[in-house]
Amino acid sequence: MAKIKSKERVLEYSKEFKVMVVKLTHLDNVQIKQISECMGLHPLMVSRWRKEVRDGKLFSDATRRVQMTLKAPSDLKKTTSKTKQLEAEIKKLKKENNLLKKWQRYLTEARQNDSNS
Repeated sequence: MAKIKSKERVLEYSKEFKVMVVKLTHLDNVQIKQISECMGLHPLMVSRWRKEVRDGKLFSDATRRVQMTLKAPSDLKKTTSKTKQLEAEIKKLKKENNLLKKWQRYLTEARQNDSNS
């Protein structure tokens, strides 16, 4: 997070910390003032870090890499067949739901006609 560099208490924050603070300021409905108060920082410092990120002077070093691989063909076939099965089930359930809605409307109308008679 922060290191004290001398007796005058000048703090040096890590790049990762600075970038994290800048990312927090980009969240919806969050102001720089709120983030700076939560982190115990001066709002001008946070604004300066945002400018440095915008200008490309401040960036976090990529420490993790994510590898993405394709699924094996057998897994893909299983997934495809399962998807088709689920889609068929959804279609059947939608038909049942529509039928029940129609039946409910019929019953409501029948009750209204009986009460009007």
